[in-house]
Amino acid sequence: MKYLLMIYGNQEKWDSILAENWPEEIAKQDAFNRKYRETGELLGAYGLADAAAARLVRRTDGVPAVTDGPYLETKEYIASFYLLDCENEQRAYEIAAEMPWAHIEPVEVWPILHEAPASL
Repeated sequence: MKYLLMIYGNQEKWDSILAENWPEEIAKQDAFNRKYRETGELLGAYGLADAAAARLVRRTDGVPAVTDGPYLETKEYIASFYLLDCENEQRAYEIAAEMPWAHIEPVEVWPILHEAPASL
């Protein structure tokens, strides 16, 4: 079964990490990613740009209309997400709990109910 793990962040959180500690934090995340790619349970890990780089797209008269946004009312935004394929919900929780910062910030776990094939 597939699960989506979501990590939230904000600039204040990133600024709280000393510059000299970033390499160690990145190494922890890389080790986590490598471990679960090797088990076949991690299908993808994606870090997102700052929320200021996000855009809203609507269709207006059949063409894309792109505007700045989203305008977040909270300080937190999705910082990264991970796609898992594991045997059950309990296993997804175990993997989420091993996320390097899970002792500081929660990891959201969402079951994926269905998926469209990438190619037919």
